[in-house]
Amino acid sequence: MKNLSKKDLLLIGLMLFSLFFGAGNLIFPPFLGQAAGVKVWTAILSFFITAVGFPILGVVAVAKSGGLQNLAKRANPVFAGIFTVLIYLSIGPCLGIPRAGSLPFEMVVAPYLPQSIPTTLALLIFTFVFFMVAYWLSLSPTKLVNRMGKVLTPTLLLLILVMFIGALIKPLGNYGVATGEYVKSPFVKGFLEGYLTMDTIAALNFGIVIALSIKSKGIKDEKVVVSTTIKAGMIAGTLMIIIYSILAHLGATSGGRFGGTQNGAQTLTNVTTYIFGKPGAVLLAVIFTLACLTTSVGLITSCSQYFSTLTNKLSYKNWARILSLSSMVLANMGLTKILAISVPVLNTIYPISIMLIVLSMLDKFFKQSSMVYGLTILFTGIVSIVDSLQQVGIELGFVTSLCDGLPFYAKGLGWVVPAIFGMVIGVVIKIIKEKLIYNKTLENSI
Repeated sequence: MKNLSKKDLLLIGLMLFSLFFGAGNLIFPPFLGQAAGVKVWTAILSFFITAVGFPILGVVAVAKSGGLQNLAKRANPVFAGIFTVLIYLSIGPCLGIPRAGSLPFEMVVAPYLPQSIPTTLALLIFTFVFFMVAYWLSLSPTKLVNRMGKVLTPTLLLLILVMFIGALIKPLGNYGVATGEYVKSPFVKGFLEGYLTMDTIAALNFGIVIALSIKSKGIKDEKVVVSTTIKAGMIAGTLMIIIYSILAHLGATSGGRFGGTQNGAQTLTNVTTYIFGKPGAVLLAVIFTLACLTTSVGLITSCSQYFSTLTNKLSYKNWARILSLSSMVLANMGLTKILAISVPVLNTIYPISIMLIVLSMLDKFFKQSSMVYGLTILFTGIVSIVDSLQQVGIELGFVTSLCDGLPFYAKGLGWVVPAIFGMVIGVVIKIIKEKLIYNKTLENSI
């Protein structure tokens, strides 16, 4: 039985880290640290659950199931088709990829543009070059390990390390005070902030990319593929925890020195400018662009691989071309509009994604029971959809009022109890059905 070499395992672990680690992963931890202040470590621990734990488990779940479609089919075939397409569209060309293309421009390029250059024109030129490079890197998915594991990821990690060493040499100061919801509920708030990274949703896409990369190294045994995926996930997860801790610490110390800012990019700008002066802006620009580029390549690759399986008329390369072009067009809408759409969409999809992963991890007890999967996803989905609609001002009368009374609903976790309830009811029905079948079989044998 062939196993992956330690060198190849490390490269795939670095590749997985780079697929996850986009600009959102850079801006949310420091913003969390700034807002949480002295309560930063309570908040970041729960942030790890949704921004590290579930994403890594998601990659493993998809690898074990042979793809997101197979995993979602355990609940219902129709649901599997709709949910899978929705996941790939939201994390890909409709939200995730355009956000990755527009964020580095609006955060580190636009503020330094001369007034003589129109912002719209500059954004168009930036996104054109950005997505041309992303498209080129996506043309050969089997080479992603070498291109991202050996070059892009180490470069990104080195730049973040430089920022951290600079903060040690020239410390910003003490942690600031906790603000907003972090004052009373730092753990819950940190948990919900992990949604914004979109990594649990992305994991349902990246799982198949990692599995294919492992198989390209000559590993054919499915058990070895899954065990290797777990090891690569541990490498990526460890790196993410270290980087998130560094960024949250920088954010917490910046809150004590600079006070509040509107987003994590401004927080990092304050930090890098304080430590390195004007060259800090250049450092930040390179970090943001590299982080966004690696994530875009991973998303274009996984989405193109999926959509190419839906029709024989368009090849992988054609889909990569279409997704790159459409993402460039949507990126020119601007970051503000993209982020305004993202929150309700994520609040709908994230709880369902989490429960699919949880069910997959506990599958040895359920044995792919459609009753358990179906009821759990149904109860979770109803509450998450109602919550998301309420956030955009749409009330559903009695249904909304009923959901308002659920435990933790006001904190954005109203789906937790219904999800557990659906799982329990599914297990009970499964046991009853199995007992009835057993009794009937016993009667027939007599």
